[in-house]
Amino acid sequence: MKLRIITAVIAIVLFFPIVFYGGWPFKALVYLIATIGLLELLKMRMTTNYIIPFATTIFLLWGLLIPLTEHELSNMLSTTKAELTLIGVLLLLSYTVLVKNKFTFEDSGFLVLSAIYIGSGFYYFMNAREAGVEFIFYGIIVVLATDTGAYFFGRAFGKKKLWPQISPNKTIEGAIGGILLACLIATIFHCFFPLPHSLPIIILVTVLASVVGQIGDLVESAFKRHYDVKDSGKILPGHGGILDRFDSWLFIFPLLHFIHFIS
Repeated sequence: MKLRIITAVIAIVLFFPIVFYGGWPFKALVYLIATIGLLELLKMRMTTNYIIPFATTIFLLWGLLIPLTEHELSNMLSTTKAELTLIGVLLLLSYTVLVKNKFTFEDSGFLVLSAIYIGSGFYYFMNAREAGVEFIFYGIIVVLATDTGAYFFGRAFGKKKLWPQISPNKTIEGAIGGILLACLIATIFHCFFPLPHSLPIIILVTVLASVVGQIGDLVESAFKRHYDVKDSGKILPGHGGILDRFDSWLFIFPLLHFIHFIS
């Protein structure tokens, strides 16, 4: 626990000032974090051994992260993000032929889906910062409050397992506690840093975001269970890897854009 606290304090001191400042330092940091997260996911399946597909996936990730609209990207690269993804797919599938199927169709699908999963999540994370720093901190506190509430409510009242095959320590009571604490903290946040929405909308969106964030956590747990790894990485002592800390973020920030909570 002491190591976890020390790591958390260091991360807060280094990460949050850059988030607050924004600009190119923030974008550079997101590119770095997203790249590390992608590497963690690829290592689970051992696909980093294929140099050309590995490099192609990294470039696809970076293309998906470009914080421009489809129209601006088209002017800059003469392609949209959808077309960029298709190019990546065709290159990876072509490589399966060149190596006589040692690198398979399933490997190609895993790489493309990994790039989209990581890239879209962090893309919308950057978009939230462009919309206003209050949106990005709202999303972060929902994640943190949900995790905290789920942990303490689960330890105090947890009896019914949420999904034991995926994450044996999570309980239904903990999940509900996470939602309740997220709503409370979001309400307090809205009082001091008003968002351009009514309080009932804030609470409704917080419930939805908390649920979706927990689904994101379970998705990453399913990855680790499937590939038989304890943590996604070791870059954050006491916490694991980037995906262990950002798994909920990758679901919440796209959600906030899809429902137009963030314009």
